[in-house]
Amino acid sequence: MARDTEVSDRTGGKAEMIPLRVAIDPFPISVPLVIRLQNDGPSEEGTAGVIHRGQGFVEYDVCGLSLTVRTPDPDALDGDVVLILPGQRSLHRLIRNGSPHNTFLVTEQCDQKCVMCSQPPKAHHVDLFDPFYEAALLGPYGTTIGISGGEPMLHKERLFDFLLRVQERRPDIEFHILTNGQHFDKNDEPILQRLDRARILWGIPCYSASPETHDDIVVKAGAFETLERNLALLGKNGHRIELRTVILNANVNGLADLSLYVTTHHPHISFWAIMQLEPIGYGRQNWGREFFDSSQNFDPIAAGVDIANIRGLETVLYNFPLCTVPEPYRRFCANSISDWKQKYLPTCSDCSAINRCTGFFEWYPEERGFSSVGAL
Repeated sequence: MARDTEVSDRTGGKAEMIPLRVAIDPFPISVPLVIRLQNDGPSEEGTAGVIHRGQGFVEYDVCGLSLTVRTPDPDALDGDVVLILPGQRSLHRLIRNGSPHNTFLVTEQCDQKCVMCSQPPKAHHVDLFDPFYEAALLGPYGTTIGISGGEPMLHKERLFDFLLRVQERRPDIEFHILTNGQHFDKNDEPILQRLDRARILWGIPCYSASPETHDDIVVKAGAFETLERNLALLGKNGHRIELRTVILNANVNGLADLSLYVTTHHPHISFWAIMQLEPIGYGRQNWGREFFDSSQNFDPIAAGVDIANIRGLETVLYNFPLCTVPEPYRRFCANSISDWKQKYLPTCSDCSAINRCTGFFEWYPEERGFSSVGAL
């Protein structure tokens, strides 16, 4: 599941929210319900068809019961796989039809408190792996599903079981799993060998070649040492790894050293994602201290990218608006911000590169952000 949020249109004007939760009338269920909403076509197992449309609402037939969804645009829900929890007055859009940005938030627990964390940890855990499994089975062919937290590997037995079950029934589905890399061990190798390594990408952060700096950023002593061991373990078992580094004032000047470290000690890394700070959660709390304005000084980032490029490590820049990056390095930028938390500024309306630009986070603070932005 994910936050309620919104996006803006590509002209800089405010557009309609993309809600990840949508209001419903009370619905009599005692266990979680996963269904795919559809406007037309024959009713199939796991689907709910439209039986009535009204002003600001639509009714679906769910096994003979009427589900009323309060939405001005029922067509936007067509083909979505949704979750309804007992007693809740909203549904969760787990897999939005046609969107490449679908993530299952499997836990809000975490054993680290990274200074830039966008999803600060909570103590309580609700196990929804079984509903997530049902949702995966109903997803479109060839879809990619993100697995996030918190730290999903705190519940690794359930996670591994989920992945193996989906793999058996839906071998076409791919997973992008975000984890801090702290919870693998040698006993996991038999399962790691059983998993379809071609369809799983582990997104694992490493913030510095300095153990002290990395541990300070994640607020966990010994984290770097454990991470180093587990990166090697995953590589030994043939798993693909996306190494993730968020740029902060605390680590940006060591980016060249990190590039040398990664390419020397972990040549099995599939690619390296260098990411700008997301201004939400702890990232918002620590924005004034940790935000690095790459539009003003791109040199330390360029140094890291250059070394990785020379040594053959594919590198991608995430969350960098194109206008904040020098022209020679724009080819490394990806349109990376998820559609449900992406916006464009008024100055973007005349930009020729808007369709390939990441834009800005919905909660980006213009008054305390990049010092230089503008249409290309």
